[in-house]
Amino acid sequence: MTAYLVYLIKGMAMGAANVIPGVSGGTIALITGIFERLINAIKSFDTKAIKLLSKGNFAAFAKHTDLLFLISIFVGVGLAIISLAKLFDFLFTNYPVYIWSFFFGLVLASVYFVGKTVKTWNFAVIINFIVGTAIAFAISFLSPAVENNNFFYLMLCGVVAMCSMILPGLSGSFVLILMGNYQLVAIQAINERDFTILLPVILGAVAGLIAFSHFLSWLLKKFKDHTIALLTGFILGSLSILWPWKEAVYLTTSSGELLLKDGLPKVERYFPILPEAITTETLLAFILMLLGVITIWGVEFGAKIKQQPMNDITE
Repeated sequence: MTAYLVYLIKGMAMGAANVIPGVSGGTIALITGIFERLINAIKSFDTKAIKLLSKGNFAAFAKHTDLLFLISIFVGVGLAIISLAKLFDFLFTNYPVYIWSFFFGLVLASVYFVGKTVKTWNFAVIINFIVGTAIAFAISFLSPAVENNNFFYLMLCGVVAMCSMILPGLSGSFVLILMGNYQLVAIQAINERDFTILLPVILGAVAGLIAFSHFLSWLLKKFKDHTIALLTGFILGSLSILWPWKEAVYLTTSSGELLLKDGLPKVERYFPILPEAITTETLLAFILMLLGVITIWGVEFGAKIKQQPMNDITE
């Protein structure tokens, strides 16, 4: 029970990360030593699992799919998303620099702790790292689409967002921003329990997660160092999204007028800038960055205590 309580807490950390644009739950899974086990457990929902379930052999089904582990993780993810949606909405509205600073430090430290799990840094592995960095950095400058509540588009949002959620360095929330539906899905629908929006997203997320996990598991088995290097690059490239000081570019109509939502202009993208001056807010922001670094160090240290060392992710 203690082990599954730990998995529940790790799931909550993943869920909290997925609510935040720019932070990936996959990064947390990788740092805490459950990433590969999570991918393999998800992909175990195959024809064998269906046969075991259809025969009523629930014990064998649970063992084959690592069901208790998955339940612990996803209950934690769900609890965090439901409980933290309003809190993060409040924090991003009232204390954006502080919350971005903490998560910038958290993800910055992740680059080191994930990167050091690569056993051999040869030329091909380094190229994968550079490519991953470039892809994630380029994604951060894409223009978001407009909001769309079409059933099939919401399913597509679920597929793409869930695939990115389990990829370290690629944020499911940020992908929803690019697809135009972050506010609709991650804030409005969750806070209002609007299942006309959530149901198609969930359906797409489940289908995408099972399909993508097979591909990712294969990559980890055949090209582990290359894959981890690519994912580390994704994490490094995503830092531009998390930089606390940003300049907003707002969406406008063809005539140049600002597009409004709930009386406020809609943001198209943010460009990172340097702080204008060294103020108390600036110093506190850098302290929170350091706190983010310390938090990841503590998570990594705790994972070692639980006999889930970073240089052996597979359990």
